[in-house]
Amino acid sequence: MGAHRGHSPAGYGRTSTPPRRRCSIPDRTLASGLPVPHEVLMRVARPARYLDAEPNAVHKEHSPGLVKFVLCYPDVYDVGMSNMGLSLLYHVLNERSDALAERVFAPWPDMEAEMRGLGLPLFALESGRPVREFEFLGFSLQYELTFTNVLNLLDLARIPLFAADRGDGDPLVIGGGPCAFNPEPLAPFFDLFFLGEGEEGVGELVEAYSTWHRHLTAVPGGPTPGPGANGGRLEVLEALARVPGVYVPAFYDVAYNPDGTVGSIRPNRAGVPETVVKRVVADLSRHPIPPAPVVPFIETVHDRAAIEVMRGCARGCRFCQAGMVYRPVRERTGDEVLDGARAVLANTGYEEVSLASLSTCDWGPVADTIRDLVAEHGPGGVAVSLPSLRTDTFAVDLASKIREVRKTGLTFAPEAATARLRAVVNKGVTRDDLLEAARAAFRAGWDRLKLYYMVGLPTETDEDLEGIGEEAWEVRRVYEDRGEGTMATRRPLAMTISLATFIPKAHTPFQWQAQVTVEEAGRRIEVVRQNLHGSERAGSRGKRRPGIKVDWHDPEMSRLEAVLARGDRRLHAVILEAWRRGALFDSWREFFRPAAWEEAFRATGLDPAFYANRERSEDEVFPWDHLSSGVETRFLARERRKALAAEPTPDCRWSPCTGCGVCDATASDNLLAARAAQGLEGPAGGGRDP
Repeated sequence: MGAHRGHSPAGYGRTSTPPRRRCSIPDRTLASGLPVPHEVLMRVARPARYLDAEPNAVHKEHSPGLVKFVLCYPDVYDVGMSNMGLSLLYHVLNERSDALAERVFAPWPDMEAEMRGLGLPLFALESGRPVREFEFLGFSLQYELTFTNVLNLLDLARIPLFAADRGDGDPLVIGGGPCAFNPEPLAPFFDLFFLGEGEEGVGELVEAYSTWHRHLTAVPGGPTPGPGANGGRLEVLEALARVPGVYVPAFYDVAYNPDGTVGSIRPNRAGVPETVVKRVVADLSRHPIPPAPVVPFIETVHDRAAIEVMRGCARGCRFCQAGMVYRPVRERTGDEVLDGARAVLANTGYEEVSLASLSTCDWGPVADTIRDLVAEHGPGGVAVSLPSLRTDTFAVDLASKIREVRKTGLTFAPEAATARLRAVVNKGVTRDDLLEAARAAFRAGWDRLKLYYMVGLPTETDEDLEGIGEEAWEVRRVYEDRGEGTMATRRPLAMTISLATFIPKAHTPFQWQAQVTVEEAGRRIEVVRQNLHGSERAGSRGKRRPGIKVDWHDPEMSRLEAVLARGDRRLHAVILEAWRRGALFDSWREFFRPAAWEEAFRATGLDPAFYANRERSEDEVFPWDHLSSGVETRFLARERRKALAAEPTPDCRWSPCTGCGVCDATASDNLLAARAAQGLEGPAGGGRDP
């Protein structure tokens, strides 16, 4: 039997032996700097989530001249500590002489109960200070199903939930990450958002805040600086809004049409841009890989050294928000990655290196760098892993190089199983690509494989769904007929088909599309399961063919994600009401409470189908139209029309410019490793459209 899935404590999917660095029993010395009594730590699960002495953690004095950030990932420590963005900002801020950064995560329910029972406010890990004593509380907004956690964390911190209710002594609440590209459902709870990449922009925020602070203290008889937006939140927000990439929701008014759609979004004061454009780091080499990330005491969801090899993707998958909003492509050189990996491994003790990006096999120096990593670190037992892979760029030599030390996880993401539907989503791979990639992996010794597909894609038919089973069984036959490879195993193949319901996202060509209903998503999942498992029926233990497991993401969760992903400001009332009714940790299947959300929609009079299951017209004003990823709406609309005609669009790294507009909007270009190594600038492909 397959099962629907969310986050799960048992689902971390480790792929390597734990590094020799564990500390599972809290010591009084380690916990002495925290406001939590030792006996409380001994009562809660995984007490090391709340300790303050991890290797490489940074402890700075809270001197008056420093701008103090507390960086929050609104999920449990085990998940948040695997986030590269949080780790990067922690490093950037603590490298500065005028700032400090500490961390906080969502306490697990057992710890939350202890904190509320003792009257303890939310505290930062490094110093144990209450979060409300910092100037900035920065949320990393990676996933819509963490939104109720945001409210819970504000409440635990004793910070007013609504930005309009905060005073000069409260921190400025700022959000960044993918969800900041449509933050409207959260807008009333945040003072400001930052769009795009933060390495440079966060420094400008520090400087703008410091300038404002110095101005206040220089004024005789001026207001006494407090821990928050000293001397008036409105004035400091006006100063911060002048930093490119900063969006202050209170400075924009939203009007609605009688049919419930957005009528207009307009600035309500002078000096505020009509459109906020994301920030881009044009050249990653100006920002070296952080050499000493914090090492958790406990196992995390990605328990390895993660090295970012490039940023952005120009493949143009039409469902993929990350591929659109993180353009253009900027690659690190192989030498940068080797130097970075060398430092991180020396400073952490990890036994696995993951080369991270949206499409690592597209990174120019990937094969040579893996060869060099294995040669240098393999004798010490360090393995190399890659994220989910494109099947057209995974070759025999790459498989063999990765396999030399240890078989790490291997996931291919075909997304769709028929040539027609792959053309619709612009996934430029073929079934032959998948079979050749699988053959390479099997001959290199892999006997465990995951294939990732979506259901509910635009124009999808049952024939497309049945193609998933056909494709899976062809992969299985490749395993059975793989021949005598040099490292081929004799064990039976363990293959997982992972299904997710398509979620239309802002700033993509499919932002106009409707999501299928929960019932229809369930039916389509069942079509795939029946095609794979013959007589097996949902909820029964019928006969099944061995070797292929099916799991899927809960369609109820996917619907809620779709609602919030394209939601407007009015949805803040739903989030608030759901939280009041007990919604929390919504991305965890054991905590997800769809009934609380249904009650919240009824109580607020808003219809989830209006947001999730309604196709938009191309002239509709979106809630995020005043926020720009740099990719032009006209390009997205053109891509949508090409999708419905099943017409592909090439990758602009190796073809003429496709006219998305991001390079002009952000004053940047694709920068590939070969050109970066030569110090060359300018477009890597055929140039921009005139």
